[in-house]
Amino acid sequence: MTTSETGKMTYKTCGSSGLKLPAVSLGLWHGFGGNASFDNMKNLVFGAFDRGITAFDLANNYGPPYGAAEENFGRILKEFGTHRDEILVSTKAGFDMWPGPYGNFGSKKYLVASLDQSLKRMGLDYVDIYYHHRPDPGTPLEETCGALDSLVKAGKVLYVGVSNYNKEQTDAAMKIFKRLQTPFIVNQSRFSLLDRKIERTGLLSYVKEKGLGLLTFSPLAQGILTGKYMENIPSDSRVVTDGRYLKAEDVENSLLCEKVRRLSEIAAERGQTMTQLALSWVLHHEAVTGVIIGASRTEQLDENIAALENTRFSEDEIKRINEITIKD
Repeated sequence: MTTSETGKMTYKTCGSSGLKLPAVSLGLWHGFGGNASFDNMKNLVFGAFDRGITAFDLANNYGPPYGAAEENFGRILKEFGTHRDEILVSTKAGFDMWPGPYGNFGSKKYLVASLDQSLKRMGLDYVDIYYHHRPDPGTPLEETCGALDSLVKAGKVLYVGVSNYNKEQTDAAMKIFKRLQTPFIVNQSRFSLLDRKIERTGLLSYVKEKGLGLLTFSPLAQGILTGKYMENIPSDSRVVTDGRYLKAEDVENSLLCEKVRRLSEIAAERGQTMTQLALSWVLHHEAVTGVIIGASRTEQLDENIAALENTRFSEDEIKRINEITIKD
């Protein structure tokens, strides 16, 4: 893997492929649904691009309602003009999308139909990366991988990836893709100071060994690692405005708050905010290609990108962080 820099952004090749990804990608999971301000969405996308964030991460069911994020992103793309070749667009399919037996998981029927719908919503001829969003125990992996391969050969997808696949599932998929000669380049997994599962299960070391890219999502643990919940729950926080994925009981855990408080002390010593420490820690792992962030304001983009200024950690800092985050 190689890295390069443009302005304040760092780019890293995705595994052993030739594709460079920014260290920070913008995810459209939250804040891009039908209930959000379109002007704010546009400011975020244009602001991200101006700051060197060239990768935008979507999924067919991002909203609400399902598909709304892709539709809104498609409206924004119309104003990008000739910049399409300067950005990387990814989407996913795997979770519930429409009623009936063909609206989720990993059959060829679902994956092909979902991509056609996604392309229509975004007004695109192809996506740069198409992910299978979650493993499907009811569909042979050969069918799922074959469907993704067929979409590459049809010119609708440049690269493929998997998301929420563990080490064993990723390895099984990689063997099939290798046989099909499919450009399988990335696993997208949850990873943060408060969720270190991919370390324990061996996925983190596996992707490095196999030359597979790794994009991590929820690096701030749904906002817990920003430190904003240490004292109380702000009225404009995600817990209040959208409690689907982060609930009050998740942030009112006294042990969790104590961990964040102790981590924030290390951040202060490093001259970083709590947010920047959390992102820097994820990015310091050699196997990590980049992090996917969410944002509701352009100021948050600046704070997150500033984390790239210091992704080095001393042995003492790593030891202290491990004592806080690994031990209960």
